[in-house]
Amino acid sequence: MRALESINSLLNALVWGAPMLALMAGTGLFLTYKLNFFQLTRFGVWWRGTFGQMTKPKETIRKNEHNISPFQAVSTAMASTVGTGSIVGVATAISLGGPGAIFWMWVSGFFGMATKYCEIVLALKFRETDENGAYHGGPMYYIQNGLGIKWLAVLFAVFGALATFGIGNMTQANAVASSLEGIFGVPPLYTGITLSVITATVIIGGIKRIASVTEKLVPFMAVFYTAGALIILALNVGGLPGAFRMIFESALSLQTAGGGIMGYAMMRAIRYGIARGVFSNEAGLGSAPIAHAASRTKEPIEQGLWGIFEVFVDTMIICTLTGLVIITAGLYDGGITGAPLVLASFSKTFGPLGSVFLTIAVLCFAGSTILGWSYYGQQCLGYLTGNNKTVELCYKLVFSALATVGAIGGLTLIWDISDTLNGLMAVPNLIAVLLLHGVVIDLTKRYFAKR
Repeated sequence: MRALESINSLLNALVWGAPMLALMAGTGLFLTYKLNFFQLTRFGVWWRGTFGQMTKPKETIRKNEHNISPFQAVSTAMASTVGTGSIVGVATAISLGGPGAIFWMWVSGFFGMATKYCEIVLALKFRETDENGAYHGGPMYYIQNGLGIKWLAVLFAVFGALATFGIGNMTQANAVASSLEGIFGVPPLYTGITLSVITATVIIGGIKRIASVTEKLVPFMAVFYTAGALIILALNVGGLPGAFRMIFESALSLQTAGGGIMGYAMMRAIRYGIARGVFSNEAGLGSAPIAHAASRTKEPIEQGLWGIFEVFVDTMIICTLTGLVIITAGLYDGGITGAPLVLASFSKTFGPLGSVFLTIAVLCFAGSTILGWSYYGQQCLGYLTGNNKTVELCYKLVFSALATVGAIGGLTLIWDISDTLNGLMAVPNLIAVLLLHGVVIDLTKRYFAKR
């Protein structure tokens, strides 16, 4: 175990060092500039094209349809995006990087909107259709079909398949098990077995069954959690000005930017803010485009708008609300982190109800993430094996079983390994997005020229 920790520590420092942070932030900044700050200048367009579409009658899917509706695609993507990273990840970022980490989450989220938009547009542009009419897409396909670099596509698929076991499975199961054990004394093993059975029941049914679950679960959990957090902040409204002041001072003050220990503190805020921001909204990882590629949408730009919406909801709303609840509670520097810190922060206002509320939220967030990431892993492995059905079934069974392993494992090592896999997964994807950004710009100009 110590050897594994040492190896992962060295690799983690490499993939999440200054070059990776520069690549992540730089890609989002560059794409934002090339798209003329699309997030702001086209706010009305992407808002109407996403939130506005949610109020319309739901599309029906034919019984023999192998693909899913645009809303089901975004629900599946958001199932993995709005995960425990929006709860536990924020707590970890604040406890390790201070309140200033929230500011850097915002920065990561704003520029990440452009990155995810480009990823999804490319995914639909270069996706493939199999003999049954089902779509298959994602970074491995736009790297191969757009760049023509097969080995880089294979590299992404390998990293993606491995990352699903960490960020999309064991970490989520661990968060659920920790919450249930700490609140109700449920043994982690029992939690893990239950999660494994539920996961297998859903994912063996394929993308249509996964999507049918996520399109109901994601809206419920987002509204449920947002409402609870807003109630707490309303009851503690007097602490909000101070909370925002702490966020900005911790992230930007001249004192923090100085040398020595305070300079190191600011770097930790940047490191954990951006890292946890990416962990939460997944912009740049190349994961969400895999789900979006399964949409029946014919127009890449229209599906790409949902990518902006995803990051907005996850980082700018849910992560921000979590951070404000934690900061206003004033417990983040008391030596606790992760789920216990969020629990203590919610319970400070809600009392015993805080435990029940947070348990429901974690169950929904983690459960949906496991379902979403199972599809990502299946598609990555399918790319490597030619969509071999036997391999696909074996993957689903192994993936389901690993939820039990994650539930009984330790939080720190699992979280660190997930961080490492995130970084490795992002490298080939960001290279492809940067090299193919001209395709996105051209498609975007053509789309709006017709409007």
